[in-house]
Amino acid sequence: MKKLLILVILSIGAVASVIIWRHFQVEKPNTELVVYGNVDIREVALAFNNSERISEVLAQEGDKVHKGQVMARLDTSRLMPMVNKAESDVEAQRHVVERLRKGSRPEEIAQAKANVGSAEADVAYEDYQFHRLDSLAKESSGRAVSKQDYDNTRYKLSSAKAKLTVNQKSLELAVLGPRVEDIQQAESQLKSLSAQRDLLHKQLADAELLAPVDAVVRNRIMEPGEMSSPQKPVFSLAITDPKWVRAYVSETELGKVHPGMKASITVDSFPQTSFEGWVGFISPVAEFTPKAVETTELRPSLVYEIRVFVKDDKDKLRLGMPASVHLSLLDRGSPSASPASP
Repeated sequence: MKKLLILVILSIGAVASVIIWRHFQVEKPNTELVVYGNVDIREVALAFNNSERISEVLAQEGDKVHKGQVMARLDTSRLMPMVNKAESDVEAQRHVVERLRKGSRPEEIAQAKANVGSAEADVAYEDYQFHRLDSLAKESSGRAVSKQDYDNTRYKLSSAKAKLTVNQKSLELAVLGPRVEDIQQAESQLKSLSAQRDLLHKQLADAELLAPVDAVVRNRIMEPGEMSSPQKPVFSLAITDPKWVRAYVSETELGKVHPGMKASITVDSFPQTSFEGWVGFISPVAEFTPKAVETTELRPSLVYEIRVFVKDDKDKLRLGMPASVHLSLLDRGSPSASPASP
């Protein structure tokens, strides 16, 4: 009985001590929110725009490439003759347009005038011959001139007058120059040929596969000799910037997080290193919701995706790495927009 009484007294004392300690203990406010997630990055499937045989592949898995760097080339042996022909066609048509814009040369107008003068002389001569035979025919009542000679002379006069009219019209056209419609047609043809040439030059430029951004080659998918296609990637690239941690915040903690909030990120691979970051995106939609309207018991289990962008100048973080994100609840600055799109 004494032992039992002692145990009861000790138990009562322990409970009383705990109650007293809790009563006088000052609860420290929580100054940090820790969430967990994985490192995420963007990837690019890089393919040629043209369908042609690959002649060179210049990058390997793991290579760091820079924006604009040539990574592969296509065979251009069939494309180059087409480019050269297009250049020649454009140059020839450009000369045509220039000739039409300048109009007739002074020498061409002088030549047309000379042709008119020659035709006028022919008309004068044939007119003299016709009137001479016509006078003889009238004086001799048609006996001094044969009908065939008379008709031939009359036809020659008519032909000379027709040639004079033709040369006069040619002179008028030479003075007026080309029609506006002819110039516009030539200019339109020049634009069409220039567009065709530019398209071929673009295809020639696309024969070199360039890195669109600074990145790391994840996979080298195609090799020299294979036929390229816009649907068949040659490389898979991992973009080194931006990087972010995809993490999840419970519904009860969501109100403590805002865009632009500073963060500190740690990973197991570098326990002594802390990476700076910021909250760049908060999903407006809850995930893992069992139904549209949650009961009071299920609401705390709702989670929202956030993306915490990371400064990783030395490119230490890798895709999929588990990461811990420490969000300072003392950071009460005004929410700011994300420096990088989600």
